[in-house]
Amino acid sequence: MKLFKEEHLSELLTIEEGPCISIYMPTHRSHPENQQDHIKFKNLLKELEKSLSEKYTNSEINEILEPFHALVLNEEFWNYNPVGIAVFGAKGFFEIYGLSSLTSELAIAANTFHTKPLRQYLQSVDRYHILGINLHEAKLYEGNRYSITEVPLENVMPNTITDALGEELTEPHLTAASYGGAGQGSSAMFHGHGSKNDEVDKDAERFFRTISTHIHEKYSMPTGLPLILATLPEHQNLFLKVSNNSLLLEEAINVVPESVSREKLIQMAWEVMEPAYLAELDKLSESFSQSKNDKLGSDSINEIARAAFDGRVDTLLIEADKIIAGKIDPETGKIKNADINQPDTDDLLDDLGELVIKMGGKVRILPQDRMPVQTGIAAIFRY
Repeated sequence: MKLFKEEHLSELLTIEEGPCISIYMPTHRSHPENQQDHIKFKNLLKELEKSLSEKYTNSEINEILEPFHALVLNEEFWNYNPVGIAVFGAKGFFEIYGLSSLTSELAIAANTFHTKPLRQYLQSVDRYHILGINLHEAKLYEGNRYSITEVPLENVMPNTITDALGEELTEPHLTAASYGGAGQGSSAMFHGHGSKNDEVDKDAERFFRTISTHIHEKYSMPTGLPLILATLPEHQNLFLKVSNNSLLLEEAINVVPESVSREKLIQMAWEVMEPAYLAELDKLSESFSQSKNDKLGSDSINEIARAAFDGRVDTLLIEADKIIAGKIDPETGKIKNADINQPDTDDLLDDLGELVIKMGGKVRILPQDRMPVQTGIAAIFRY
């Protein structure tokens, strides 16, 4: 299982030969809750079989669903999972992705994969990174208002002072690290004045600068996610001094992540993130309202479909959990009504999102209570 990343979405969008099977499901990390996950997955497969039987033979259905059924029997897989999974299958293609945020149960068979939940996962404005750092080690987490998952740094970047500085690490800091409790958030203590204290300060500055540079280049820039610093108060000014990361938020969390429970860390992170989250949602809503007043915006799905077909949509706002069954005529851009239970029918909102992305536009998935309209979709046009 792979932790889902943006490049995986592009791969999914290249599969255009149906049937394309998409399953989303929340999962559990621990016993006994996770004992029910494979049963729920099996029930979703039964729904898909019924839908596929409208168009395909039993042998065709068995062939496409074979890896899904094999997954049901994989006890090791179900013993540990992230917060959610997304499973996709088509002829010659089968992938499982782990999600670090909650997802609703959903099973769809269509001519293309159903990717709206993944775009919500990638483009939701409530996502963030947390950088937990002390004098000896750095850890990175990805989260949203509901969950947090640690991002493995090994084999991607140095995450300890020894790996980061190598031969440049001074002997005083090596000694201090052995007493300081690496990975526990503690600070090395020195008495009096002199070169040892100075050398350790220099090591800390170089370590923080190295970590900041790697996080910026390998995680902040590719994702555009806000970065929350989590460290002891006495280390915050030094990190802010050496960091040039424009996505680093001014307010920090005054603990190292390992010293608090995961639930407490989520709460503390959201207290930092919420003002930025609400400001971004307000900005999107205001932009749409102004565009609509200027005749450059619409909440009519038919008008938006024609504009998306013509490449005129700059930004598309989609309600997260709303599904509208239908098809887009590939020749005219007009909408055709259809039954979502048919194996060649997907969610119109999902299809419009894919079309806008292919035409170079932006898509933002918003919760219902933050959508500026009631139709489930709103668009800002280029012209």
